[in-house]
Amino acid sequence: MRQRKTMAIVAMAAAGALALSACGSSGSKAPAGGGKSGATGATSTVQAFGLGSKADSTGPAPAVAGAKTGGTVHDIEPAGFDYTDPGQIYVSNELAIVGLYNRSLTGYKTDANGKTILVGDLATDTGDMSDGGKTWTYHLKSGLKFQDGTAITSKDVKYAVERLYADFETQGPTYVPIWLSGQDYRKGAYKGPYTGQSLPDTVIGTPDASTIVFHLQTAHADFPYAAAMPNIGAIEQAKDTKAQYNLNFQSDGPYMLASPSDYQPNKKLTLVRNPNWDPKTDPIRTAYPDSWTFELGVQNPALTTRLEQSTGTDADALSLSTVADASQSDTILGGAQYKDRTVSQYQPYVEYLNINMTRVTDLNVRKAIAAAFPMAEIQKLYGGPSQLDQGTTLISPTVGGWTKSDPFNMLTHPNGDPATAKSLLSTAGKSGYKLVFAYANTPRWQKISVALKNAFDNAGFNFVAQPLDPTTYYTKIGDPKNQYDIYRTGWGADWPVASTVVPPLLDGRQIGAGDPDYSHFNDPATNAAIDQINANPDVAAASKQWNDLANKVLADFVPQVPFGFDKFLQVYGTGLGGIRYNQVYGAIDTANVFVK
Repeated sequence: MRQRKTMAIVAMAAAGALALSACGSSGSKAPAGGGKSGATGATSTVQAFGLGSKADSTGPAPAVAGAKTGGTVHDIEPAGFDYTDPGQIYVSNELAIVGLYNRSLTGYKTDANGKTILVGDLATDTGDMSDGGKTWTYHLKSGLKFQDGTAITSKDVKYAVERLYADFETQGPTYVPIWLSGQDYRKGAYKGPYTGQSLPDTVIGTPDASTIVFHLQTAHADFPYAAAMPNIGAIEQAKDTKAQYNLNFQSDGPYMLASPSDYQPNKKLTLVRNPNWDPKTDPIRTAYPDSWTFELGVQNPALTTRLEQSTGTDADALSLSTVADASQSDTILGGAQYKDRTVSQYQPYVEYLNINMTRVTDLNVRKAIAAAFPMAEIQKLYGGPSQLDQGTTLISPTVGGWTKSDPFNMLTHPNGDPATAKSLLSTAGKSGYKLVFAYANTPRWQKISVALKNAFDNAGFNFVAQPLDPTTYYTKIGDPKNQYDIYRTGWGADWPVASTVVPPLLDGRQIGAGDPDYSHFNDPATNAAIDQINANPDVAAASKQWNDLANKVLADFVPQVPFGFDKFLQVYGTGLGGIRYNQVYGAIDTANVFVK
C-alpha cells in the first residue's frame, strides 16, 4: 500500500505546478457527501457510499432529463496522460477518462441528486463473499463484447489481473495482486501471462465462461471497491501489446480509438463510439455524445478563462480533473452567470503536516507543533476556501464513517495558539526547539514557508526552512532516515472506505523507503487494531472503527497535523448538461454528460 500517484500530482498542484485533479480538489454542486464547507471546516455528514443491488447493476443506465444524443464533448487539460493502459492507471486525470473506454467488474453509479452507490459493471452485482471474506465470486453479464465484437469471458478478466504481475505493470494499484499473492508478489515465481503460465485456480478460478472466483490470502470485506479500480476489468489477450498497449488500448466501454493516430500523447486524444458496446449491459453510462476530444497542454489561467467565456467549441467544453485557477475562484463563485454551470465539491484528499517521530520524540513538542500551526493563513495561500476547506481529521469527509473532530482545537484557533505552544514547549523543557521544515521549492511553498516560520518562531520554536527540488521531494522525505522534522504530504482514499487511509498512514510495520507512513509512526497496539478492523466482514461497522482509531491516534500520539480538505471548483461550457461529480475520484463524471 503505497502513496497514490495522484497525491504526488496534487502535491505539485498545491505547490503551484500542474493542477491535475480528479481525486484532488473539491466543492459542492450536488451534496454527494461533501455538504457545506468554508472557513470553519466541514460541517455535514458523509454519504455512506453503500453497495447497490442486482437491480441497481442492471442496464441500461437511467435516462437523464432533457438529454439528447449526439455532438462532441471537448475536454481541456493542462497536461497529457502518463498512461491509458487500465493496468497502469492510478493518476487523477487518468481515472477521470478511463471509464469512457474501460469497464471494471464493479463501478460507481451517481444519480441526479448526487447519491453514489457501487454496482456491478461487467459483473451482475457487487460480488458474493464466502469464507469470511477471503473468497469473492463474480458472474459476468451476457452480451459483453470487446470493440472488435469478441465476447468477453471470465478468462479475459483473469488475464487482465495476471498481466498486473508483469515487470512493465508498475504504476497501477496493487491491492488485488497483493491480496491474492502477498506483499512480495512481484518476487514470486509467477511473472505474468507472457510465458504461457497462468495463475492456478486456487488463486483465481474460472469454472465457466461467466464466473470468476478470487481466493484472497486474508479477508477483505471491501473487495467490491477494489474491483472498481480500472485494472480489475477485462483485457483481450490477442490484442495485448504489453507496454505498447498504452498507445493503442482496446475498448469494452462506449467509446474507443478509431485508429492509433487518434491518440497523440501530450497533444490530443479523440474517442468515438464503440459499436459493440451494448447499453443494456451498462447501468452506469448513458453515453449520449457521439465523441469526446481532449485538448492537452492548456495551462491555467487560460484554461479557466476559456471555460468561463464559453465561446465556439468551448461552449461544449469542460475540464474533468483540473481545478479553476485560484485567482478566478471568487469571480466564479460570485458570478450569477456561472451559478448553473459550476461544480464545487470535496476531493478525497487531506493535507497533512507530518511530524517525523524518529526525530521529534517528545509528545509535548508534537502537541506544540499542532498548537502553533496557522491553518487559516495556509488556507489563504492555497487559494482560499474554494480550493481548501479547513480540515482537522486524518480521514476525508468523502470517506464512510467520517465524523467531524478537532483534536488540537485548530478550528477554535485557526490562526494558531502560540501561548499554548509556548507552554507545552516549556513543560517539555524544549523552549527554542529547532524545527527543520522541508518543502518543495516552488513559488507557493516559498510563501507558505515564510508564513510557517513567522508562526512557529512566534510560538517559541527556532524554525529552519529547508527547500527541496520539487521533482525529488517525495523521494527525500520518503527516506526513513531523512533529516527533517516536519513536511507536508497529502493522501486520498482509493475508495470511500478508510481501509485505504488508516493502514497506509499508520501501520508502522510498513515503514520503509517511499512508504506513506511519513511520520514513522509505529505503535504495536495500533498495528494490532489495524489487523482486527481489516478482518471485520462488516464494512459499515469497520468504517466507524477506522474513524475511531484514526481520531485516537491523532489525539494520543500527534504523528500528523491534518490542516485541510482539498476541493474541486470549476465551471463548464453553457452547451453541456448532465454534469455530475464523482467524489470517489474527485472528478466530473463522464457517464451522463450530454451536448444540449
